[in-house]
Amino acid sequence: MAGERRIAVIGAGLMGHGIAQIFAGNGWHVSLMDVDEAILSKACQGIRANLTLLAENGIGALEDVEPALGRIGTTLSLEEAAADADLVIEAVAERLDLKQELFRKLDALCPSGTILATNTSVMSITEIASRAENRGRIVGTHFWNPPYLVPLVEVVPGDDTVPEVVNSVYDILKEVGKHPVKVRRDVPGFVGNRLQHALWREAISIVDQGIADAATVDEVIKNGFGIRLPVLGPLETADMVGLDLTLQIHDYILPHLDRSTGPAPILRSKVEKGEIGFKAGRGFEEWSNEAIEECRRRLLNHLIAWTKQSR
Repeated sequence: MAGERRIAVIGAGLMGHGIAQIFAGNGWHVSLMDVDEAILSKACQGIRANLTLLAENGIGALEDVEPALGRIGTTLSLEEAAADADLVIEAVAERLDLKQELFRKLDALCPSGTILATNTSVMSITEIASRAENRGRIVGTHFWNPPYLVPLVEVVPGDDTVPEVVNSVYDILKEVGKHPVKVRRDVPGFVGNRLQHALWREAISIVDQGIADAATVDEVIKNGFGIRLPVLGPLETADMVGLDLTLQIHDYILPHLDRSTGPAPILRSKVEKGEIGFKAGRGFEEWSNEAIEECRRRLLNHLIAWTKQSR
């Protein structure tokens, strides 16, 4: 893209303002749109706090905070946000009808050369694009939370997405410091969430069956195979131990793993009782305000240390 590069981010919540921060910090002019002025104000405060925190930890510089913020404009108007954008990334609520209607509008508003991307974490890109006429320019860009610290972005084509759009978005994401991967086919959950929720299903099932309590399940992962995951993925591990041994283990253990196609009874029961986790102070475990803050702080410190190490 020649000249000033412009992006519109639609939805200024946790993911949206994090995505806006990434691009503003890398020289893009950002139009951050939401239907709620209070959310936009909170988003700008969040971006300032995030950039300052990173700079104080040696990721970026304090003198770059104000220039980055100066490249972000906010608006309540979809038309204004999308008017001259080279790239639009949607980060609204995970409701299929809402996303479908938004992309129908964006397709009608934006010039033919504008790439339209959705940050959905699980929904079909093909379904999201179904009400638009120019579906070839619509692509999935699944960022992970928090997007300014977690490097991965899954680039997912819909059935009608043209390869040039996938390649362009992939290149843009690399330019702004992300770690994009190309997913070959549009399937629910893409790659990351299919893997993550397969693990969650088994973890919840183990608790549901009384094999171990929730704290023990987490302890086994954090102090066992979870330690090696950042440097050795599951398929690398399978090759390391040998596919012959992997086959032998699978022949024995797979019949014993959870294969349900619906949520575990314990998960549904907890939600029905209002035991929904941090927000209620109780989920699989009890959570005091102090424990919640410590957990969030531990995660943030880990991600900052990881980011510094990776630079």
